[in-house]
Amino acid sequence: MSENNRLDGEYDYIIVGAGTAGCVLANRLTQDPKTRVLLLEAGKSDNYHWVHIPVGYLYCIGNPRTDWMMKTAPEPGLNGRALVYPRGKVLGGCTSVNGMIYMRGQAADYDQWRQLGNTGWGWDDVLPYFLKSEDHHGGDSDMHRGGGEWKVSTQRLEWDILRAVQEGAKEFGIQPRADFNDGNNEGSGFFEVNQKAGVRWNTSKAFLRPAMKRSNLRVVTEAHTETLMIEGKRVSGVVYHHKGQRIEARAKGEVLLAAGAINTPKLLELSGIGNPDVLSHFGIETRHELREVGENLQDHLQIRTVFKVKNAKTLNTMANSLLGKARIGLQYALSQSGPMSMAPSQFGMFTKSDPSKDTPDLEYHVQPLSTDRLGDPLHPFPAITMSVCNLRPESRGDCHIQSRDLEQQPHIRLNYLSAEADKTVALASVKQAREIMTAKALAQYEPKEILPGPEVASDADLLEAIGDIGTTIFHPVSTCRMGVDDGAVVDPELRVRGMAGLRIVDASIMPRITSGNTASPVIMIAEKAADMIRAAARS
Repeated sequence: MSENNRLDGEYDYIIVGAGTAGCVLANRLTQDPKTRVLLLEAGKSDNYHWVHIPVGYLYCIGNPRTDWMMKTAPEPGLNGRALVYPRGKVLGGCTSVNGMIYMRGQAADYDQWRQLGNTGWGWDDVLPYFLKSEDHHGGDSDMHRGGGEWKVSTQRLEWDILRAVQEGAKEFGIQPRADFNDGNNEGSGFFEVNQKAGVRWNTSKAFLRPAMKRSNLRVVTEAHTETLMIEGKRVSGVVYHHKGQRIEARAKGEVLLAAGAINTPKLLELSGIGNPDVLSHFGIETRHELREVGENLQDHLQIRTVFKVKNAKTLNTMANSLLGKARIGLQYALSQSGPMSMAPSQFGMFTKSDPSKDTPDLEYHVQPLSTDRLGDPLHPFPAITMSVCNLRPESRGDCHIQSRDLEQQPHIRLNYLSAEADKTVALASVKQAREIMTAKALAQYEPKEILPGPEVASDADLLEAIGDIGTTIFHPVSTCRMGVDDGAVVDPELRVRGMAGLRIVDASIMPRITSGNTASPVIMIAEKAADMIRAAARS
């Protein structure tokens, strides 16, 4: 994909970040041929084979070709461990490196956004924007549609052991569910994925490539945005670096930040928008005070329980020999199916950590494989991983610059398990995973817990073990939260409060994290934002 150099000078809109949201914005805003758009992306093209082969996420995470290579600060709740924190640095952003799971969240998530004062963000308001771009394998229905840009497919392989887990879960009241995306995701089922015929479908393919055929869009890759250009209380453009040049670009309409929950607050702070206490520490003049920039960071903590099994086919045994790997490669080459077409997690469950909960607060990602840590070699014996995460954590972290150096990553602090309620849910989730694996339907596989291990019995020991095995599931949100209170960074129109010409359109605006994977909710946010931006221009 080559850069489009047909536009120079002043633009109507400048979009910072060609990731999950930025590609959607670029497509929708350039549908009007009179609208001139500049899209800036710090990463390179997604013309890289590991982006498109589903199992390639293993080779994109931790790879500077596609990943920002970030790490968190040491986490007290995780026994002082710092986590690798992947973020997509490539066209398509995190949709080029993520687990491809299509998940909207629960209707109650968005109704809560509305109850917090965010008019227009309830479930009934946002569902049309999920539908707008969807191309669902089942075609049109009350809850889905066909023909959109965002492809939603079934997976192309099955595992008997995962079917057995589903049968076992029924013994404990977790019933099969046909659709995780109708507003109530309670139950079990196989995840739908953003793929086309066994190949990853990212927002670059879905939205950006068609838009790049238009003469009113310019896309610049390897463009590092240094700062926003601020005139009084209006943002008039950006300064970015490209191929050794420092370039100013001006926007007649608006600058749209779509750099994600980590890099959007970073750019605001480098531009002098944020908490004066943070800015003054680095000698940055406060151009506009917004104390909650970089605050309220939320993410889903994933706790990986692992069970060794017998009499079962898992990826561990299939891929632990040269012959096995060759067979897997040949299967994908011939039919784009088999393990190389796998999303990281195939089977999921949504359930409650406590019956008193109104809606499910746990999500399981069940995988027919196991490792000591993500990215490590597979175990040399058949095993499955029962990962479980708290969908609505109360712990809050933050994300702030560490210096004025554009190249230095922000200081990312998740504060996992800092809230007592999150510790209670973590304990309940591991105990529940253990219980499910005692089901009669699983007896033939003789499951044996190896992580955290049956010897970890007391709550105190189990919390210690959770600190050793808990990890991110890569869903950072809320660092520039939407609201109507004085602390909110953006209003319900996604305009930065008190600053003209600037909106934020990415996961950072979520007032609360959604109850599931976050990629498709960000696409919805971008679809809704595009309509709001165009409506504002008309008025």
